[in-house]
This record gives sequence, structure tokens and C-alpha cells, in this order.
Amino acid sequence: MDAVLFDFSGTLFRIESSEAWLGAVLEGAGVTLSGAELAETARALEAAGALPGGAPPLRVPAELAGVWEIRDESSELHRTAYTGLSRRVRLPDPRLHDALYDRHMTPGAWRPYPDAAEVLAALRGRGVAVGVVSNIGWDLRPVFRAHGLDRYVDTYALSYEHGVRKPDPRLFVAACTDLGADPTRTLMVGDDLRADGGAAALGCGVHFVDHLPVAERPAGLRPVLDLARTTGRP
Repeated sequence: MDAVLFDFSGTLFRIESSEAWLGAVLEGAGVTLSGAELAETARALEAAGALPGGAPPLRVPAELAGVWEIRDESSELHRTAYTGLSRRVRLPDPRLHDALYDRHMTPGAWRPYPDAAEVLAALRGRGVAVGVVSNIGWDLRPVFRAHGLDRYVDTYALSYEHGVRKPDPRLFVAACTDLGADPTRTLMVGDDLRADGGAAALGCGVHFVDHLPVAERPAGLRPVLDLARTTGRP
């Protein structure tokens, strides 16, 4: 393999739970809810799909449908879509909706999967280039830096920076071009059959992992090392 491309959320990292997300924001704002209120509000936010990287909305309101479809094409659209979903849930202070969105962009809101560092380091040791290809509305590089994984990543192709989102082949082309990698000698690893599967249109190999909580997927990335065992770049 010349290169391996990875999705971000649900592949290399997992967002915190809705309750932890809400609890961190309330604590930062000095707002207190009872345990039952916190749990109920977190469940409502989760049902609304307000946590990026969390569960998708059970229903997208008609007034947000257009923005939701293209949310990953710019930072403004991404914020509008997710704060719009959040605002369907009553919070003690309306300013908390933006605070919730801001919280999800912080490194502390994300945990790498247990085998992420091991797999990325092994690929680097073999001379295999690594890229991150993500549908996202904000800069995830600080998350990688804070968790010590940026040293293994050679390029990032982020939808909001290119104005296109997976499965559009142009996002995968951008990553392969940056890496100088032949798509037919490149593997895409992700958790979304439709979005990440778009790499197959270029001739990339595709491998899927399960979008599970960190504790429930301790070794889901390790098969990538067998799939990429052929010689990488010199």
C-alpha cells in the first residue's frame, strides 16, 4: 500500500456521551441540574441529534432539512445545523446551545480508540503514508495534537475546507494527491458504508469498522495492518 486514509469520528476517535457533553457545559457555565434533569435533557439532545459525532437525529425538522444535507460543506452551515437541532430542546439558558457546539470541538470531548496510536505508529514504521478524510465543519487537527496522534498523520482532507463531502470522490482525490499516492494502492478505513465507500469509485480498497463506544471496540483497527501489509512507499 502507498497510503491508508482514515475517517475521524467513529473510526479513529469517538465523541463523549451526550450526558458527559451536557454535564461539562453546565459545569463550565455554573449551572446545576439534578441528576434526573441532566439525564432527561441529555436524552432529549441525543434524540434531536444535536451532538456532532453522536447519534443521528430521529427526525430532521423541515426548516433544517436543506442545511442538514450540506452541513459539512462549511463551518457556518455545520454550526447552523447542529445548534438548530439543539435549540429544539429547552435548556436553562439559551446561550448554552452555542456552548454545547463549542464543547464538541475541544480535544477533551474526544477519545481515541484504544488501538489507534498502535496502528498509526505501525503504518508510519512501514513507510505507509496516512491521511485523514472527514466530513466535518471545523478543524480537527488540535484534537490529534492534544492526543499525540498528529505525528502519524501526513495530510488532512476536511470537507469544510474543500467545499465537498464524502462520498464525493474529489475529497479522496485531494488526500491521495497530497500524499502522492496511487488510489489503487490506497486503503480507505471508515464506519459509513455510503460516505467512506465513495473511495471505491477511485479504485481504493475500502475497510469498515463498527461505530461503537471506545470501551466496546478495543481492537477494531488492527485488521488494517494486515490489509496494508504490502510494501509502502520507500
